[in-house]
Amino acid sequence: MSLILLSGGVDSAALATMTPYDAAITVNYGHRSARGEINAASAIADALNLTHTVITVDASAIGSGLLAGSEPAAASPAAEWWPFRNQLLVTIAAAYAISHGYNLIIVGSVAGDGARHKDGTPGFYSAISDLIAMQEGGIEVSAPAAHLTALQLLQQSQITDDVLGWTHSCHRANLACGNCPGCWKRAELMAAYRSS
Repeated sequence: MSLILLSGGVDSAALATMTPYDAAITVNYGHRSARGEINAASAIADALNLTHTVITVDASAIGSGLLAGSEPAAASPAAEWWPFRNQLLVTIAAAYAISHGYNLIIVGSVAGDGARHKDGTPGFYSAISDLIAMQEGGIEVSAPAAHLTALQLLQQSQITDDVLGWTHSCHRANLACGNCPGCWKRAELMAAYRSS
């Protein structure tokens, strides 16, 4: 049974429309835009008839950058970088999955994520899948769109405008601020998608 990590952003929403997953999970890890992401993910899951669970694990004490509302850590490769975020999210999803009978965790990373963050690369997902699979439950982790650009994923998806309209990509707030890397990336992507 499959469990998709649904952040409420464009990439995970598009991926969720491509394959009939069994359920979706959204993790509130103490980031500033958590409520906006949860609202978006809940609406998307409802539109796609996906069972949706929200897990809250307050990791705000270890946050960094825009998502935490603080200065980026010294090792930060980007303003929005949160230390080991994808590893944290996959680990939380795996802990949930083993208790609820899921054996596959789907993550919505795309090729551009790996260019900015090491935990967005295919190599990272291969390594974390091996790590999770060697533990109890034999759970697999997959990032099936990691070889696609965000635009390619959108073009190949079955996403409808009503689902796309719910997406939330802001790093600073629960309502899109329009002035952060997440909002800029979303605006550029929407412009490219509409003109393609």
